[in-house]
Order: sequence, then C-alpha cells, then structure tokens
Amino acid sequence: MQGQGSDIPGTIAYTLPRDPERYFRAVEILLSAVQALSFTREPGQVQRIVKTAARQLTRSEGASFVLRDGAACHFVDEDAIAPLWKGLRVPQESRIEGWAMLNRQSVQIRDLTADPRLDASVYQPTFIRSLAVVPIRTHEPIGAIGVYWAEANAPTDDDLRLLIKLADAASLAIENIRIHGELEERVRLRAAELVKAKADIEELSITDELTGLLNRRGFRRAAETILASGSGCQIAFIDVDGLKKVNDKFGHTVGDSLIADCASVLRDSVRQSDVVGRMGGDEFCVLVQAPLAPAETLRNSLRTRLDYFNRLSPAQCTLSISIGIVQAKPGSNESLDDLLSHADALMSMEKHSKSMSESRH
Repeated sequence: MQGQGSDIPGTIAYTLPRDPERYFRAVEILLSAVQALSFTREPGQVQRIVKTAARQLTRSEGASFVLRDGAACHFVDEDAIAPLWKGLRVPQESRIEGWAMLNRQSVQIRDLTADPRLDASVYQPTFIRSLAVVPIRTHEPIGAIGVYWAEANAPTDDDLRLLIKLADAASLAIENIRIHGELEERVRLRAAELVKAKADIEELSITDELTGLLNRRGFRRAAETILASGSGCQIAFIDVDGLKKVNDKFGHTVGDSLIADCASVLRDSVRQSDVVGRMGGDEFCVLVQAPLAPAETLRNSLRTRLDYFNRLSPAQCTLSISIGIVQAKPGSNESLDDLLSHADALMSMEKHSKSMSESRH
C-alpha cells in the first residue's frame, strides 16, 4: 500500500486532467457537495453527502465513510451496488482505510490481486477489484473515505485529487459541527445559569434570611394562591411573647435565636403542604390547607410542640407564643387581609389576657 503523489501527505502533484470533460463534471459535483456540507449541522448528514458525492464524482461502484474509533475503523455509512461493511468495526491495521489514517496518506490500489501487502481475502467475496482511500484531515486523521471499483486499474490521479478535496470539505464540516455544538452547549449552560440565578434571586426575594421561612411577600403570594382555589384553610397569626424583654436583658443575638427557635417549632408543627411565614419582627403566620381540623386542634398541636421544645431546649429563656386562629370556609370570599386582620385581633386578645393574668400574680 503506497501513497501516490507529492511529498506532502494527503496530496498529489498537479497534472492536467486525463479526461477534462469528465473531470469538470466531477468538479461540479464536488462544488455542490462542498456547498451542502457548509450548511450541515448533523454528522449523519455529512456522512450521507460525502458517500454519495464520492461515488458520483469518481463513477465508482461503492463508497464508504469511515471514522476512527480508538484503535478501530468504524464503517459508519456506505453507498454501494451491494452491501459491504456498513456498521462494521475492525482493527485499523486490518484495513486499508486504517492504514491511510495511521500513515496520514492517500492510497491508490489499482489491482488488489497484485499487491502482496493487502489481505486480498477480505475483498475476495466482494465486487471490489481496485480502490482509492483518502484520510479525513491529514493531521491526526479522524476518518477516511474509501472508494471501490469492480474493475482493476480504475482509480486515476484525478479521482484521488477530487477525493482529497472532498475529504478536506468533510473535515471542515465536521470541525464546524464540533464548534457549533460547543457554542450551543455554552449557550445552553449560560441560559441554565441565568434561569437558576433568576430562580435564586426570586427565592431570596420571598425568603426570610434569619429563619429560612417565607417572608411577608412570599407568605402572601402562597396564601392568596390557596385562597383563590376556594378549598378553604385555617390561618394562625402568632406572636412571640416577651421578645423586647429578652432583647433588653440578653441582647439581640439571643432574641434572634428565640425567633429562629419559634420558626423551627412552627415548621415542625404542621404538614409539609402547609405554609409558614415570618411576617416581620416577632410575628409569624401559619396557613393550614384542607382537609381541616377544628381550630383548637391546630392550637393544641402548636402548644404541644412548643412544650416539647422548651423541655429539651438549653436556651437561656423559655419560648412562649400568643395565637389567633381564623378559618376560611370552602368557597369563602373573604380576602387575605380580612383574615389576617381578624387573626391578628384574636392573637392580641390572647396576649392581653396573658398580660392581665401575669399582673394579677
């Protein structure tokens, strides 16, 4: 197996075409293929264009498109008068296409039976009697184009010259697809980053920094969505008792810890589907979705969890809360502001009652 032509691998010295009319018709086919390849964005399209053009411009009986797959030749596509090797993977050293890639040279074999370096048994069951192979990309070839004839002495220097130009165009098309794919992937990743950044900003805009609960804006958005469904709900307005005294006596760091503890108790007292938010300062709201239990059930659940927390907590002060609970019946037209106002009033009444009780003692 020998490369034919100039000292530059993959090229042949220029000579006048043996059959100018046939050559220029082949050049028209080549130009058409190059134009099609320039617009191609799919590897499969490159393979189809190249195999078809290779056979047409050389007037051969078969053409194959081979890709380098590690140490193997992968015959990914073919256009032939009879099935040859489409889909086959074989060691590069066992085929002329592999030799062309390993040696980065174009090859003409005008008579398979007369070349002792070729394993003629591979071709004996086929129609092939002569062939030409050119590597795709002479520097570190990524594939090869093989063209086959049913008669000996068929390939000419003109055929090889045209195939080299086709291989160059295929190499550019494959590289363009790679670059285009990388750019698309970068755009996709950037778009995903922007979507995530937007989601993160949105999450931050509705999240209370101290407790991790929904803030007032986030709670209102979630609550209004549930109210709009008309399925009914309970809303508890909750205030941490004695926060000012804690801040004055122990400092705001301890006060902040008390608020965070209250948030943890509230979150653990209700279902995951329920909504818990910090409305600001020492005020919280809990919205319990249907199915609903009596208001006293929610109150008892909050009190039980609070008592459990206080028994286990090593905190400097006991956590205490005042609660006001209202219920929006299914189909109710009450606004969120009305429900919050009513629950707030009930919470204030409980807080005032506690204050009066403490003053009497």
